[in-house]
Amino acid sequence: MKTKKDLCLGTPANVQVDESGCPVDADKDGVADYLDQCENTPAGVKVDEKGCPLDTDKDGVTDNKDKCPGTPAGVKVDASGCPIDTDKDGVADYKDKCPGTPTGIRVDASGCPVDTDKDGVTDDIDKCADTPSGVKVDEKGCPVDTDKDGVPDYLDKCPNDKGTVANKGCPETKAKPVVVEPKPVVVVEPKPEPKPEVKPEPKPEVKPVVPIESITKEISILDIPFEFGKDAISEANREMLDKVVAIIQANKDIKVEVGGHTDNIGNETANMKLSLSRAEIVKAYLVFKGVEESRLTVKGFGMTMPVADNTTKEGRAQNRRTSFKVSR
Repeated sequence: MKTKKDLCLGTPANVQVDESGCPVDADKDGVADYLDQCENTPAGVKVDEKGCPLDTDKDGVTDNKDKCPGTPAGVKVDASGCPIDTDKDGVADYKDKCPGTPTGIRVDASGCPVDTDKDGVTDDIDKCADTPSGVKVDEKGCPVDTDKDGVPDYLDKCPNDKGTVANKGCPETKAKPVVVEPKPVVVVEPKPEPKPEVKPEPKPEVKPVVPIESITKEISILDIPFEFGKDAISEANREMLDKVVAIIQANKDIKVEVGGHTDNIGNETANMKLSLSRAEIVKAYLVFKGVEESRLTVKGFGMTMPVADNTTKEGRAQNRRTSFKVSR
């Protein structure tokens, strides 16, 4: 009777072998049971010399379960082998410089709340998220107004004296009454005066009413452009606004609505605030030039009324403006 040939002649004593004389490897991972410290490894899983599933990044989660196999050494991971992100902001704790960020707050690459206008107040608490660069702000992120007159210090010509918006933050100046010393009364007998020649009173000149359409056409070409993110009036703006003043003053029976607009860059709330600020600055200039405040109103339209294509630089520049609507 023939005996089968032993393919593993050096098998240690008392080790269970298969029909070929080789040590049994029940889980078929290439490591014999007598050496295998992880005998029930699932089929197809790569193992080390001890028969245990590989853990390449040494984070305690084997490669077959690890969803983040390249985790740096020493980084704490969750059950899936991924770095822990305690505040759930999308930035792992080992990279997160602000690990306690409240839920739902938008963060930057370092895990800290975003501060769009770089004024030191993060967007989640910033009430004026589009403050111009370099402007000093309060704890709410709004430009400081030292004298509380409604004109922020960076626009206020008299930052320490409470004034008016129309007067660029300076107090209105009132002329002192002139005191005239009474002169002694000299009684002079009046001489009879000849009766004046009665002339017919001239009829008042009736000026023709300019059609509202004509005024609208004349003023509509004077939209005032603004730089990105700003509400400041430039020298070129002032020249155009002086023309607007002339039109309004030449038509005493009209009223004008100043509308502020932005392009589509930024969020809707910030753009609405910026557009209203632009309209208010223009109104203040018109009042400063002599237009009665009662004839002016302001509205902020944000990015809802573009006149050009917001996908181009030129189009966005046209959309950053104030416009004028005429009524009687």
